[in-house]
Amino acid sequence: MNTPAPYDLAPIAWLMGMGVLIALGPLVWVWRRNAGHGVARRLHALTVLVLFLTFDLTLFGAFTRLTDSGLGCPDWPGCYGNASPLGARHDIAMAQAAQPTGPVTHGKAWIEMVHRYLATGVGVLIVVLAIATFVAWRRQRRSPAIAAPQVALKPWWPLVTLVWVCLQGAFGALTVTMKLYPAIVTLHLLGAIVLLALLCMQAVRYQQAASERLPTALPGGLRSLLVATSLLLGLQIALGGWVSTNYAVLACTQFPTCQDSWWPPMNFAQGFEIWRALGLTSAGNPVDFSALTAIHYVHRLMAYVVFVAIGVLAWRLRRVVPLRPQAKWLAGLALLQLATGLGNVLLGWPLLAAVLHTGGAAALAVVLVWTLCETRRVPSLRALRVAVPPPLQGATPTVGQSPFRGVSGKMRKT
Repeated sequence: MNTPAPYDLAPIAWLMGMGVLIALGPLVWVWRRNAGHGVARRLHALTVLVLFLTFDLTLFGAFTRLTDSGLGCPDWPGCYGNASPLGARHDIAMAQAAQPTGPVTHGKAWIEMVHRYLATGVGVLIVVLAIATFVAWRRQRRSPAIAAPQVALKPWWPLVTLVWVCLQGAFGALTVTMKLYPAIVTLHLLGAIVLLALLCMQAVRYQQAASERLPTALPGGLRSLLVATSLLLGLQIALGGWVSTNYAVLACTQFPTCQDSWWPPMNFAQGFEIWRALGLTSAGNPVDFSALTAIHYVHRLMAYVVFVAIGVLAWRLRRVVPLRPQAKWLAGLALLQLATGLGNVLLGWPLLAAVLHTGGAAALAVVLVWTLCETRRVPSLRALRVAVPPPLQGATPTVGQSPFRGVSGKMRKT
C-alpha cells in the first residue's frame, strides 16, 4: 500500500508570497478600473475576476491531471522541501533517472508547482473578496444614507466561499500525499465546481444589486426542469471525474457500441468501490478491465440523459426573452461536450479534447447556476389565495367576476 508523502510546511511562506504577487496585479487593475462606481459594481467586478481565474485554475488542474503531473512534486506544499523546482533540481534529476517516464520529471514538477502558485493566488483574491464584502456590509449598517440595494449579499456567502477554498486546498494536499486516490481526486474536482457555483451566484447577485433588477419569473414546471437538470449535471460531473481519475476513458474505444457490444462485460461492484488506491481494489488486487468498462459505460449512458435534459431546457428557455443568452450557452456547450466526448473515445483521449471536456462541464455548471440565480418560481394560485385576504363575510362575487379582482391595485397601493 502506498504510504502518504510527508507534509513539509517550510516553503509555506514562499508559497503565500507567490500567491500575493500573482493576485496583486489583477486586483489593482480591477479596483482602479471600477474606482468611480458604487460598491456593488466594484464587488461584482472583483467576483467576476475571481470566477474567471478559478475557471482557468480548473482547466489547469485538468491539464495537470491529464499530463500525469499530479505527483510531479511528491510532497506538499513545496517541492522536495523547496519553494520551487529550481531548488529541487538534484532530487528531481535523481527521481527522473530512476524512472524516466515516471511521475517525477522536471517538466511535471513545474506544471504541479505552477498549479499550486495559481491556486494560492486565487485563495488570496477570495480572502480580499471576503474582507471587502464585510467592510461594505459594516459601512452600510453604520450609514443608513448608503443605498440599501448596493450590497445584495450578506458577508456570510463570501465567508462560506473562503472556508470552501480552504477545504479545496486541503483536498489538494491530500491528492498528493495520498498518491492520487481516485475518491480524493474526484472530490477535489467536485470542490472546484462548487467553488465556481458559489462565485457565480455572488457575481449575479451583485450585478442585480447594481442594476436594481429582480430575477425573471418562471413557471413552476420550467423552474423544476432547471433544478433537475442542474442536479443531473452534478451527478454526471462526478461520474466523469471518476472515469478520468481511474483512467477508464479508453475502456471503450467505439461509439455507440463498446467492445463490439451494446452491453459489454462489466464489474459494477469493483468499478464503484469508492475507497481504494489508484488501480487497486481495497484488498490490494489489480482492478479488472471489466470494472473500468463499467465506470466508462455508466458515464456514457448518463451522458445521453443529461444531453437530452439540457437540450429540452435550452429549447424551453429560448422562449423566455431575458434568458435567451443562457439558452444559447447551454445549447452550444452541450454540443461541445458531445464533440469532445466523442473525440476522447474515438481519437484515443487527446489532451486538448480531454481538457476541453472538463472545461465544458465546468462551464455548463456555471451557466446553470447563472440561470438559477436569474430566475424565480412564479407563485402558484394556491399560494396567491393564502396571500390575499378573504372577502368580507356575506359578499359573493357576481357571475363572471373574479374573486381576485382588484388585488393588483391593492398591491400597487401597498
